Amino acid sequence: METSSPHAEILHRLLKLSNRLMTPFSVNLEHQYKISINEFRMLMLIGRYPHSASHELAERTGVNAMSVSRAVAALEKHGRVKVERDKTNRRRKRLTLTEEGERLYTIMRPQTERVADYLLSDLKPHEVAMFDHILSTLITTLEATDAQGQSLFLERTRPADEA
Repeated sequence: METSSPHAEILHRLLKLSNRLMTPFSVNLEHQYKISINEFRMLMLIGRYPHSASHELAERTGVNAMSVSRAVAALEKHGRVKVERDKTNRRRKRLTLTEEGERLYTIMRPQTERVADYLLSDLKPHEVAMFDHILSTLITTLEATDAQGQSLFLERTRPADEA
């Protein structure tokens, strides 16, 4: 049996953390409100940042533009989001919650806050600050680009046979 690097083990635990964080959503909200995880994430962001554009949601979440587009289209189809042309920039489409979207946001926001509070409940304030700093550093590392704007992460993690 091949042993993994310590960094690979940390990555697996981080992925497990991410998966576990979605459990309250899938158990308590997904079926009851007939909303996918990506739709939920976009709904919560639009509620928090009204008048965002899809590309801004993609940037905030790290979710690819196509997944954001599908989630927004589904939210619009179900009457949860309204898409409007920006009057100051005709190419930009602003996203806002409809009355139904606001209703769901109001219901789901306390659940997301409970998840966040529970996740960090065993950490001391300085540990929460350090965790936030580490997360910010990791995100910055993953979003770094070269002089041509290409992702350093994708370039440096390319499989050896594609180099």
